[in-house]
Amino acid sequence: MALVAIVGRPNVGKSTLFNRLTKSRKAIVSAEAGTTRDRQYGKCEWNGREFSVVDTGGWVVKSDDIFEEEIRKQVIIATEEADLVLFLVDINTGLTDWDEDVALILRKAKLPVVLVVNKADNFDQYYEAAEFYKLGLGDPVCISAATGSGTGDLLDLVLDRLKADGGEMIEEGIPRFAVVGRPNAGKSSLINAFIGEDRHIVTEIAGTTRDSIYTRYDKFGFDFYLVDTAGIRRKNKVTEDLEFYSVMRSIRAIENSDVCILMIDATRGIEAQDMNIFQLIQKNNKSLVVVVNKWDLVEDKDQVVIKTFEDAIRSRMAPFTDFPIIFASALTKQRIFKVLETAKQVYVNRTAKVGTSKLNEVMLPLIEAFPPPSVKGKYIKIKYCMQVPQTQIPTFVFYANLPQYVKEPYRRFLENKIRENWQMTGCPINVFIRQK
Repeated sequence: MALVAIVGRPNVGKSTLFNRLTKSRKAIVSAEAGTTRDRQYGKCEWNGREFSVVDTGGWVVKSDDIFEEEIRKQVIIATEEADLVLFLVDINTGLTDWDEDVALILRKAKLPVVLVVNKADNFDQYYEAAEFYKLGLGDPVCISAATGSGTGDLLDLVLDRLKADGGEMIEEGIPRFAVVGRPNAGKSSLINAFIGEDRHIVTEIAGTTRDSIYTRYDKFGFDFYLVDTAGIRRKNKVTEDLEFYSVMRSIRAIENSDVCILMIDATRGIEAQDMNIFQLIQKNNKSLVVVVNKWDLVEDKDQVVIKTFEDAIRSRMAPFTDFPIIFASALTKQRIFKVLETAKQVYVNRTAKVGTSKLNEVMLPLIEAFPPPSVKGKYIKIKYCMQVPQTQIPTFVFYANLPQYVKEPYRRFLENKIRENWQMTGCPINVFIRQK
């Protein structure tokens, strides 16, 4: 998936544009310059295509503010990693020395740049945008991020400038399994154990892997890409520039994968950062296999301990609990082949198809026995259901007379019944209620 970075000097409306493109309010918007000091990350969908958007802090050159130096470093990294840069300027303040300094750096970067003139709230101001031709970055695009004026034309231009794939140069049609987790959870060791050679650097220092590395695996009847990602840390632990770069690459690897193998350190148990990665996997609708690594270091390994560990993981990740958990050791190669077999099966589960007649035959009697609760004296009747063809993950539609009254707990009930009757372990499912 392509990555678009929004850059510019402080207070030109970067966060407002970010919120507009991602249809969210994640970025704080304030009249005070320099409000955004962290990167914000989100998705934008336009004309059937998706791309990621990064909102950076205000880019100031030659500033005395201690925060500005760090912000500038992060912006430079973001532009190095991005496929396209949206350079924002303010039509009300006009061309400034800061804008010229930023434009100089962007021209040297030799990266596709779209010059965006913000705060053009009326057409009379469009004529004033001509002065920004001095920046040497092509035709300025006038918008108003606050009102949304001109953003449609901007998005059309962005899609036009982005490469068709926006991803890694790897063969299409082959499953991609991303190995993700906290730093030092054993991701590189696991891949080295799979491929039988020390291709990935392994040390006890957290954060050794800085990049996402694709490895083709075509042994023992398997054929897929393994993706070793950099460890994802909590945001307040991300201090090095390279570490921020690594986190961005890991997020993109998750987006571009089919199945995520989430590594958990058996000696530390499931922690808050594991949950953050799990939520990122869920947000992107990716299939999941949980691997509890370093199991050889656990002294007491009876069934009670295993059951307690499994219950703790599933309770933390509820309501999604239908995923495989494998206790393995990358160092001793204990059960690592089972990890590959399970990941392959989970990938197959994503493509599961259920016939409409069979689905209705199984689900309608269950719905009749346990109907949705009545709301305001009105009874909800579900008479028909089907699987939507050609979707990224299994998607089911249930047709009801009053779909607006069907609540989330009953959707989960329907999902659980589908999982009980058909093999979809590790795979997310969409359940929609529609007007019959």
